[in-house]
Amino acid sequence: MTMLLQGKRALVMGVANDRSIAWGIARALAAQGAELAFSYQGEAFGKRVEPLAASLGSDVLVDVDVTDDASLDRAFAALAERWGHLDILVHAIAFSSKDELTGRFVDTSRANFKNSLDISCYSLIEVARRSLPLMNAGGTILTLTYGGSNRVTPFYNVMGVAKAALESAVRYLANDLGPQGIRVNAISPGPMKTLAGAAIGGARKTYRHTEANAPLRANATLEAIGGTAVWLASDWGACTTGEVVLVDGGYHVLGMPQSDNL
Repeated sequence: MTMLLQGKRALVMGVANDRSIAWGIARALAAQGAELAFSYQGEAFGKRVEPLAASLGSDVLVDVDVTDDASLDRAFAALAERWGHLDILVHAIAFSSKDELTGRFVDTSRANFKNSLDISCYSLIEVARRSLPLMNAGGTILTLTYGGSNRVTPFYNVMGVAKAALESAVRYLANDLGPQGIRVNAISPGPMKTLAGAAIGGARKTYRHTEANAPLRANATLEAIGGTAVWLASDWGACTTGEVVLVDGGYHVLGMPQSDNL
């Protein structure tokens, strides 16, 4: 059977370790034949990402600080020199101060609000813009969001606002880039046991609650999220753009917990 992504080249941004959602996506893309490049920020993350990349046969790594235009320019110039074109971009980048992922949203600081929106939302626009010259034959841009974008989730706070902005950016980018054959979508998993997820106050309770109440009585897995990414990046997703695809065991359909958990 022909692999769905044979001959495709993908840049995966946001792998922190082997439990990262971005890593689950990277594995799934590679399993379907995609050639991978990875970004990282700083030497410490580079040391983590390099062996993971090597395990998938990749030696294409670029150091990127998404808040620094010069860093972004260098990274995409290096990618253009190495590959010449890009088919898939995976944006799995988000950040907020851990100190503001507990307590009340009303206490969000101006500095952390700006930084969170810059890294978690505006960075998608920056990397999409720089991908355009490399996606001259069309392509797919994927990002990651969460249901706290449109429903209040305890302690998610400013990240909920950032993800709401990110989802809106997905729709506007989809409209802008559609004429060039570039699809832009977001995947919205339920709570995950990741490095980023652990920073949110009450993360373990949230994880247990969704697992106990979702229609499938399960949280998302890296394999399920990776499979969704493969569908969206392949020709099977040819007419899907501007979407937020939920991979949360069905939790988003609930109005309240299951009767046993009320």
